Amino acid sequence: MTADTAKNNNTQEFKNVKYLLTSSMRTLILVVLYDNKKNLNEIRNELQKPSATILHGLKELEENNLIKKDRKYYELTSNGYLLATNVIKLIENWHSIEKNKLFWNNHDLSGIPENFLNKLYLLKDAQFISSTTSDLSNAFNKYVELISTSNELTIILPIYSENHFKYLIKQLKNNEITQLTILINTKILQTMKQSRYLKKSLIENENVRIIETEKNLKIFLTYSPDFMALTLFFKDNHYDDSQIIIATDKSAIKWSKELFKHYMESDNNERKE
Repeated sequence: MTADTAKNNNTQEFKNVKYLLTSSMRTLILVVLYDNKKNLNEIRNELQKPSATILHGLKELEENNLIKKDRKYYELTSNGYLLATNVIKLIENWHSIEKNKLFWNNHDLSGIPENFLNKLYLLKDAQFISSTTSDLSNAFNKYVELISTSNELTIILPIYSENHFKYLIKQLKNNEITQLTILINTKILQTMKQSRYLKKSLIENENVRIIETEKNLKIFLTYSPDFMALTLFFKDNHYDDSQIIIATDKSAIKWSKELFKHYMESDNNERKE
């Protein structure tokens, strides 16, 4: 594909998106028909709009091969279904970003690959927690509270933090954690090995799996079967423990698992090369 062809394709795609999103009626009809085909009365009842307005939108979508009519029922074509799927993801992504915009705006996002940023809709139910001047440890305390509820933890650890080590070791000693996996940078791991206490209590613990990477990790991600927690770095490269995103729903946990898997696979690929 030449540069001109790609440019022309992108221009056409932009026109298609613009055509859809510049009309709330066209967008709403696609969303309403996403799960099931419906007749005009059902569409009107859901949208609470006049029949004439809805019929105009239906006609436009039908002319663009995004919906089709089967007797009295309207349904999405394959193209319409694909477009509706992406529109719904766009709306949910926007909601997820807007809901926690302070968190996303304040931090360096380079530790999250683009294809995972495109799936922030999976974090739409996540909760943003920030420390305050009256409680500087609010976010960290919430994190400690979360990890104390699970006996299985997976962590991408980008920093050397005695505070975090302390609570993890405490749970390991009390058998509250029976399976701990930590992905950690080589330099940080070497520093940890210089401490006899960390070496014995954490690194050599039979319930701990340490995975070493040469990557400069820019994301602090923790997940278990029951929750996920995310903290990031400021744009000036300093780690921020004052703001955290947490979630307990399956979609957010799935996002976390896939992100951890991405780091594991990309690191393996680099070593093979």
